[in-house]
Amino acid sequence: MSQNIDLLELLDKEARSGYYDSSVFGGLSGFLKNWGGSHSSPKISQLANEYAKASLSKRPALLQELRLLLEAVEAGERQLDQVRQVVQPEQNLLSASVRNIPKIGSKTAALFRRLGACSIEELLFFFPRDYQDRRQITPIAQLLPGQSTSIIGRVQSVQLSAPRARLTILQAKIQDNSGGITAIWFNQGYLENSLKQGRKVHIYGKMDNKYNHRQFQVQDFSFPDQENTPLGLHPIYRSTENLSQKTIRQAVIHSLEKYGPNIPEILPEDIITRRNLQGRVQAVHDMHLPADWQVQEQARRRLAYEELLILQLALQGNSDNLKGTGIAHPPAPELLMKFKSALPFPLTVAQDRVISEIFADMEKPVVMQRLVQGDVGSGKTLVAAAALSKAVTGGFQAALMAPTEILANQHYQTLQPLLLAFGIRTELFTAALGGKTRQELLLRCQNGEVDVLIGTHTLIQQGVEFARLGLAVTDEQHRFGVLQRARLQEKGRTCDMLIMTATPIPRTLALTLYGDLQISVIDQMPPGRQPVLTYAVDYSYEKRLWAFVDKHLEQGRQVFVVCPLVEESAKIDLENALGLAERLQKQILPKRQTAVLHGKMKSEEKDRIMTSFAQGEIQILVATTVIEVGINIPNATVMMVRDAERFGLAQLHQLRGRIGRGSDQSYCLLLHNAKGDIAKERMKIMSETADGFAIAEADLRLRGPGEFWGTRQHGLPELRCANLFRDSDLIEQARSDALELRCQKNWENIEIKELKSVLTEKIKLMSN
Repeated sequence: MSQNIDLLELLDKEARSGYYDSSVFGGLSGFLKNWGGSHSSPKISQLANEYAKASLSKRPALLQELRLLLEAVEAGERQLDQVRQVVQPEQNLLSASVRNIPKIGSKTAALFRRLGACSIEELLFFFPRDYQDRRQITPIAQLLPGQSTSIIGRVQSVQLSAPRARLTILQAKIQDNSGGITAIWFNQGYLENSLKQGRKVHIYGKMDNKYNHRQFQVQDFSFPDQENTPLGLHPIYRSTENLSQKTIRQAVIHSLEKYGPNIPEILPEDIITRRNLQGRVQAVHDMHLPADWQVQEQARRRLAYEELLILQLALQGNSDNLKGTGIAHPPAPELLMKFKSALPFPLTVAQDRVISEIFADMEKPVVMQRLVQGDVGSGKTLVAAAALSKAVTGGFQAALMAPTEILANQHYQTLQPLLLAFGIRTELFTAALGGKTRQELLLRCQNGEVDVLIGTHTLIQQGVEFARLGLAVTDEQHRFGVLQRARLQEKGRTCDMLIMTATPIPRTLALTLYGDLQISVIDQMPPGRQPVLTYAVDYSYEKRLWAFVDKHLEQGRQVFVVCPLVEESAKIDLENALGLAERLQKQILPKRQTAVLHGKMKSEEKDRIMTSFAQGEIQILVATTVIEVGINIPNATVMMVRDAERFGLAQLHQLRGRIGRGSDQSYCLLLHNAKGDIAKERMKIMSETADGFAIAEADLRLRGPGEFWGTRQHGLPELRCANLFRDSDLIEQARSDALELRCQKNWENIEIKELKSVLTEKIKLMSN
């Protein structure tokens, strides 16, 4: 049943994110296809495929149909569960449904399911999103307007009114030793019978002074004679419509009391002692009901360490599967000299250093697993070319996998003539290639007649075989899951792996995402590139910006305009690419040649538009983030990003990297509707720095790892307690301990069955 639960939660996330098919990497269609189990229904797969192809306006109805089908599957499994509980009454209590908790029926259980808390165990690990400090009780006479605080007093009188339809106001006069005040509850008339005269009540809220009459707006309350909630840090949970904080809190408290002692310890005793960690049972309790901030932080760090250790073990377990005797290429200093002499310009010191690190790895008798980070324009493609040439001159084949056909085409156009100087036969293989030509290329690759094969996800499909694959390169690694890169590597028995990314990754995130890799950094830009001047302004400047754009077009330059949407959305009030392109062509700049590019287009149409833009036939290219990677137009000197506050900093930096690739000064114009302090700070950061690593650190700090590349696109499982920005010490500890555990000869016999049992689920999450 838990698989259906996860999927229903996924549908909820998809709806909340605006129906962008982004709640999981690869889209719902790919996720459902690979999930297996009871979800492999042809009807569900058909609906998921339709959803992936549908417009935003049609997706809500398709998502609802998917939900009904999955709920039907769940209903059948629930009946089976009830039979199992009769047959196996001693079943693990933690896996029981939340319906075993008093006062939780089918409707309330469905609301908990939306939150991902379907079983007792999931509820116990459904930790608060925040806390209210209720230890300080303010005397009523000392309340200040606008102050959020707690008061304790006795009910003097109660009055219920209904001034209009669907609105009830419950007023209770509360008295303590210092004075009295009127407490206000909205649409909670059912409390009238509970607020009996003389009963003590603990209220948390905010005091207002309206019409010279003091009122206390109630946010939360409890009766000290009834609810066993200590006056400490009061937990506030992520919720959903029609599910109150009180209901969640009571369910959690009941579960802690009845089922909490059954929570298994999954960490080895020596690690708990060495790292001075709490026991798991106590940590879970203190996350929900901490006495103070110190207790809460101690519990959080214990559970954060646990998450990070499991993640590191999963990563290193994947690495263990790939390790072994590798290809020991012979040292070839003359190859590097020949490679350098074939270039029209010298390598930077950083490129030279990284190539030397790669060559040293390839000359060792173990499989290479190396990540190359380099900012936009730092020259990663040349580094990859050097590695490809070393693999092929050593008698092996090589493959390069890119996330989009545009990027794969660009790599082919760049690498093919460069590698041809070494007699290396390079071919392009994408979904656009079909029929007899496709079969002939696959046969030549299988026979070893192709030295380097460049392509997209098509490279990891069945039927793509190599005679002697020795090197697998993946570009823009964050677009691929952990096991996707492994599938390419498995095309060769002892294949080296080189991974490249233009998204600078903060050290803490790199250690977490790529704990199984060695990391190289190209931290130097080629000489001669001018920094892109960036300006972040609101829409009151729009008319002036279009005049600025037209001036550059008049000088023969070209312009990118980026929109967050392809077409109009009923849910989100943002300008879409199709609508803007039409407005540009008819109203704003009618004399300029405008075209649209987005991810829903067919490959042939994308290629045609990009070719026209590259040849200067198109002056303005209105696009979605499909241009984020892999487009090289030196004549494009202006980029306008509309609704820039909707993008992450790392994504904006990637987009900005599409310009400034020629010798002329380039400009990035960020049009935004930023309202809050964080949104404004993000725009300021983009205007003031071009350092990709500084931007990545800021993005991680402001938005957190879950949004660093967009929902689930980074292959990182959701972390409940760990904070990858501030827990760098825990990441280092977890990585070290994971390595130690993996190195123990009796790893397979170590008595940590619970710890090992959770690894499979983590690896599954990372691979999707």
